[in-house]
Amino acid sequence: MAWKLRGRVRGAISACLALSVCLAISAGCTSGSGNGVPSGTVPASTVPATPSISRSAPGPASSSSAAPARPADWPTYGGDLQRSGFSASMPAASGRLTARQIPLDGQVYASAIVVGDRVIVATEHNSVYALSSTGAQLWRTNLGAPTPRSALPCGNIDPLGITGTPVWDAVSRSVFVVTSTGTTVRHDLIALDPDTGRVRWRHSVDLPGTDPQAMQQRGALTVLDGKVWVPFGGLAGDCGAYKGRVVGVPVGGLAAGTQPVAYTVPTTREAGIWAPPGPTVFQGRLFVAVGNGESVGRTYDYSDSVLELDGTRLVSWFSPRTWASDNRSDLDLGSQGPAIVSGKWVFIAGKSATAYVLRAADLGGIGAEVSSKRLCASFGGTAVVGDTVYVPCSDGIRAVGISSTGVLTERWHAAESIAGSPVVGGGRVYALDQDAGVLHALDPASGRAREQVAVGQTSRFAVPAISGARLFVPTLAGLTIVDSAG
Repeated sequence: MAWKLRGRVRGAISACLALSVCLAISAGCTSGSGNGVPSGTVPASTVPATPSISRSAPGPASSSSAAPARPADWPTYGGDLQRSGFSASMPAASGRLTARQIPLDGQVYASAIVVGDRVIVATEHNSVYALSSTGAQLWRTNLGAPTPRSALPCGNIDPLGITGTPVWDAVSRSVFVVTSTGTTVRHDLIALDPDTGRVRWRHSVDLPGTDPQAMQQRGALTVLDGKVWVPFGGLAGDCGAYKGRVVGVPVGGLAAGTQPVAYTVPTTREAGIWAPPGPTVFQGRLFVAVGNGESVGRTYDYSDSVLELDGTRLVSWFSPRTWASDNRSDLDLGSQGPAIVSGKWVFIAGKSATAYVLRAADLGGIGAEVSSKRLCASFGGTAVVGDTVYVPCSDGIRAVGISSTGVLTERWHAAESIAGSPVVGGGRVYALDQDAGVLHALDPASGRAREQVAVGQTSRFAVPAISGARLFVPTLAGLTIVDSAG
């Protein structure tokens, strides 16, 4: 797992460049179901379906054409189904960054999401808050006692409550979270009313074949084809009988007598799907990064991989030729979420320091990369603008370009300490120096730090959410609201 390794763009962007950046982002789509053994083939054509997630607010819609435009929603990790980490509507950065710290009842590992006039934040004490964009509390719902670290075979979060980033679904008009509760661990998927915090339904997402005590719900949730998809991996330390798994539950809840559907990595143990961005959605499929597995010999077990899933059916996959030795040395791809670039490529980098460019239409199998490059060990979520990927490297963020033929080129390397998962908006790349508790605004053309502000102590994988001119940074004491137009 990724907990083991650690290390340390000229003036304002012109209006023309900003417009080009906005137009360069492609949108995500949806689909999926089945339970399968790998076939190694991809359908001749894939027709994207319309995603049920959207940037629409809860509550009644405004009928006044004169009403001021509200900031765009940020309804999931990275702001959209493709986890692009890009806000096209953020105003251009001006002046210095200012910050306000909002204390909550526990540590916040999950990214905040923004739905209409509400900032939804979940804590490790299993509390979900709705705050205004200025930090005023609108409601708080507690969903049960979290799991103490003492009840777990390993791990490094205490207590363990809500860790994966929630998701908002516009069809069911619900916010979804997953809790870990009790000393005999239970994982529940819970649907909440974003207006009031009321619980609409809750279902267990613990399924046979694994030990709930050893499973951790770390990756962000997503919505596709009328289901909420929940990724699972293991705890820090790779202990116990866990397996990588993605569980699907209808957004309206389970009908009586039915169970969730799931895809489980066909390994004897490990192969967690734990990267903080969770599944990336593209052309109606889920793309997930899989961690190290137990197999270190000739039997490939679909660990150290990127998998393309059509619901619960495995469609295509990629793994480096070095998968066995990667597994042996815990140098797998599972530490970073897959990034979709130019509607054509998948970029992935993990712990081994080698980055790969894959064909999104067919991941191709073992050793099927279009290009690769020695780059860095990467942990967390990327941001993507056009053909540029901003990569969270353990020795400082890098900007990487991917050509029309899939060739990978490094463009710049930021300061070593600025290693957090980036987001982009308003002509800046925003990323954390987690050790110092400082948010930096970088020039996207050079990687040089232009502004910075103290936000407080954060977790290793903290990533800001963006709405309007504000960024919402999860901290180990609650939430810090940063104004970029200070």
